[in-house]
Amino acid sequence: MEIRDLLLLCIKKGASDLHITENEPPVLRFNGKLSRAELEPIQRHELKKMIYGILSNPQKEMFEKNLELDFSLALPDLDRFRANIHIQKGCVEAAFRRIPLEIPTIEALKLPPIITELARRPNGLVLITGPTGMGKTTTLAAMINLINNERESIVLCIEDPIEFIFQNKKSIIKQREVFSDTHSFAEALRHALRQDPNVIVVGEMRDLETISTALTAAETGHLVLATLHTPDAPQTISRIIDVFPPHQQQQVKLQLADCLQGVVSQLLLPNSAGNGRVLATEIMIATSGIRNLIREQEVEQIPTLMQTGSQYGMCTMDKSLKDLTQRGLISVDVALSKVKNIEEFKQL
Repeated sequence: MEIRDLLLLCIKKGASDLHITENEPPVLRFNGKLSRAELEPIQRHELKKMIYGILSNPQKEMFEKNLELDFSLALPDLDRFRANIHIQKGCVEAAFRRIPLEIPTIEALKLPPIITELARRPNGLVLITGPTGMGKTTTLAAMINLINNERESIVLCIEDPIEFIFQNKKSIIKQREVFSDTHSFAEALRHALRQDPNVIVVGEMRDLETISTALTAAETGHLVLATLHTPDAPQTISRIIDVFPPHQQQQVKLQLADCLQGVVSQLLLPNSAGNGRVLATEIMIATSGIRNLIREQEVEQIPTLMQTGSQYGMCTMDKSLKDLTQRGLISVDVALSKVKNIEEFKQL
């Protein structure tokens, strides 16, 4: 059996992920739940042969040097996959995430209308946050798609690896993959400002240099869209400030307060019918009140402003969970497993 056959199985069955691991049949993930394929378990020697069969020589060298490898894989005329090759107890194993060819629209993803407004902002920093596998990349792709359809812009995307593939429409979209097109996010971002972009998309803000350059880009009149692995808006603000050494934090607070446009936090939750997932979103828009709290670093007061800021499109995660529960889209148990303030939620 070849990896290609397993990836085709993944597409045919509509799974989001494929895991191949020693002494187990291939494992597929459907709507967040794992399911073993009705195939023979894969032995160690066979696994390595299968995985090495899809790697180029430079990729094999890189994997053997770093013991980790991220890349994207395109099947002719079929979906793309984001692949991660790693070693577990001395055995080469792999995980594949499916990326549909079709780029979804903001409406199709049932994202709140305020996301459209954020994508139309001329400049500033917009952050999409949430744990891994919660659809951040898909939301980002939908926002880029909107810009591509509506604006004449140079859109520079720095990704690791490239996931959705864009065709130029009104905009020119340049997609640079970390390691194959550039050495790092920070390096690509540093040179990005010389490439005359209108919009800069950062696949992930991982380190001080990337965050610092992204803030500068947002300050100098660019729209910067980026993702972070933080669970909510207040923690996102704290994470960005805390990355910097204490003597720089005051300046960063001022920078962030000036250039931040909004933070969107996402969770994908199993729906009540048990056959799919529903998106819950928390939205913080940078109003003058929010900007003030960031300058003063009174982050713990942000949720209060978010609760009262619905006219600006703001919404807390607890309110989003309450709405989904009331509409019968998710069960109370699922909502309770994610709410922050259980007492308040029960009152809602």
